[in-house]
Amino acid sequence: MPTRREFCVSLAGAAATAMLPDTLPTMFESPIEPYRSDRPMLELQQEFVDLRFGMFLHFNMATFQNREWGDPTGPTETFDPTHLNTDQWADAAVAAGMGYACITPKHHDGFCIWPTKTKSASVFQTPKKLDVFKSFVESFRKRGLKVGFHFSILDLRQDIRRFDVTPAKIQLIKDQLTELLTEYGEISIVIFDGWDAPWSRISYTEVPFHEIYAHVKKLQPNCLVSELNASKYPAAGLYYSDIKAFEQNAGQHIPGGNSIPAQSCVTLTDGWFWKQGDEDRPLKSVKEVVEDWLEPQNEIHCNLILNAPPTTEGVIAPNVVQRLIEIGKARKAHGKTKRFGPSIIITTQNLATGQPIYASSCSDTVGPDEANDGNFGSAWHPDSGKTDGWLEIRFKKPVTFNTVGFVEPSGSSDDYAESRIARYQFQVWTDGKWKDLVTGERPHPVQLHSVKETRTSRLRLSLRGSRDDFRIADIGVYFEPM
Repeated sequence: MPTRREFCVSLAGAAATAMLPDTLPTMFESPIEPYRSDRPMLELQQEFVDLRFGMFLHFNMATFQNREWGDPTGPTETFDPTHLNTDQWADAAVAAGMGYACITPKHHDGFCIWPTKTKSASVFQTPKKLDVFKSFVESFRKRGLKVGFHFSILDLRQDIRRFDVTPAKIQLIKDQLTELLTEYGEISIVIFDGWDAPWSRISYTEVPFHEIYAHVKKLQPNCLVSELNASKYPAAGLYYSDIKAFEQNAGQHIPGGNSIPAQSCVTLTDGWFWKQGDEDRPLKSVKEVVEDWLEPQNEIHCNLILNAPPTTEGVIAPNVVQRLIEIGKARKAHGKTKRFGPSIIITTQNLATGQPIYASSCSDTVGPDEANDGNFGSAWHPDSGKTDGWLEIRFKKPVTFNTVGFVEPSGSSDDYAESRIARYQFQVWTDGKWKDLVTGERPHPVQLHSVKETRTSRLRLSLRGSRDDFRIADIGVYFEPM
């Protein structure tokens, strides 16, 4: 008969399992076809970080409605730039010393600034029928700048939102991405938004991340993917992103010792889209942009992408252009950016989430389920005074995987500034005994390992702490296309 402690420890895992749908283990039961790339990922990431500075261009229906999110019920003829001049945008980017630019062909309201052949509302239904996206890419390429775009998965016009995603809507997303990635030449980066975010709540299961990711890579193998999900996933890991994205306007901060390729998004004006009266409002200062953001971030593998929103006329306002010129003059000469090593990119669902989980011990009110509940803000730790312990996942049915890891909440608070784990070991249950899978010491906050393809029904993570209050926020088990 189990002891009270053993019963409580196992009960927490069972309760978490009962609350979650039985879909996660079966989503990737069969191997996913890997995408092909023309060049090594590390090379593409380093090339992107070497661009250092980019221009963000929020220009869509919201521009003409004086809003941050466009009204999805508004008439399409509202979108009517009177003097569209994308050459002027590109000239301003060059003056600021920028190396790339990203525009918003579809924002959260779902209006498309290219003449899409899908059923979505677009510039095709506007007075001038301007293909703004085409004009953008041509102007910036002429000046030697790389181009990319921001694409919202949340789509209020087509009602692509949580609990209302259908196969047809997923196909619509793919069809729109196909147009943008096949009809306009080389795209260096796609920034996804409105996806697995606390405010949009569309999960990577509802709109399956790897399907969209693989679709992008199939169309343009060298196109990087950047997901605006840093509010939900650990800052030190490339979760569902080739390039980590931090939205500083939303209070997201780049870790001081950042060692992964990243970009930070800020806006020169108060909001992302141009508003009436912005020509008279203060802009971010040159010092703030250059000395506080751009140059320090470049030292830790993080680009700055600065939003300079065009007006309803379709031009960048004189005060914004002047500030960009001043920023360009204030930038210091610099050499090559620092090199960084390869990082494992997670693109598939965590097979451990919601599975029955057990522990060697845990403190009162703390259960092992806090290490596989899909919430990086919760964490398991062993009973007081213990410097070692283990967590064991017993899958409902055997799973196949090739990547394992864990997240320790290092840096999440002032009193947990660095790792408290001295040694760790992953093992799998095979032929009636535990078999070693991977062992390590002094882990990073996000510790991931590629391993030989393995199938098992039990996985154990054994830990030895450098002190008695170490914590595990998440155990990761993935079947990644390699």
